[in-house]
Amino acid sequence: MTPDRLRAALRGVPDPQWLDAALRRVATEPTAIERFFVTAARRCGRGPLPDPPGWTADEAARALLLATLPNGHAAAAETLYRQGDAAEKRAVLRALPLLPIGAECVPLLHDAIRTNDTRLVAAALGPYARHLEQPAWRQAVLKCVFTGVPLAVVDDLPERADGELARMLAAYAAERHAAGRTMPDDAADLLRRLTIPTPEA
Repeated sequence: MTPDRLRAALRGVPDPQWLDAALRRVATEPTAIERFFVTAARRCGRGPLPDPPGWTADEAARALLLATLPNGHAAAAETLYRQGDAAEKRAVLRALPLLPIGAECVPLLHDAIRTNDTRLVAAALGPYARHLEQPAWRQAVLKCVFTGVPLAVVDDLPERADGELARMLAAYAAERHAAGRTMPDDAADLLRRLTIPTPEA
């Protein structure tokens, strides 16, 4: 995902002039971002974008506002996340891969993963989750399984899934089986792919 792609997707928003003006203002007056961040949903709409898939107009607008800042991206992301409602928090999480912040905002991922809001959990496991340490990442994937978040939202899942995650999934599958319940299909499929049969001696 790139800012240019988001900008192209937002050409048809209800008030494109507002968005253009907001981006210009934030580029020269960074402190203005808090006001524009709050009003982005009302001015740009909350509907889904056809491309990029999975994004809404307000998320894309807010991500662009953050990406447009001349500096202080991590501090702004922290403030907007902590002060925001669920939609604003989700927009911050989705914006993180676009920002020059390294791993500075990993604490926001930990906070989102601890919540009971499955939309925040899903947003936390996007491309920026590459900065999560493997144990925390495994626990987040398992939380997706627990809470019904589709594993398709987990970025780099085939590359990062390992034997320890397989062990955790197998233990959960055993618990479900003992209770007469099944695993979600995507989790069962992942477990099958991670389980390597032991060759017979």
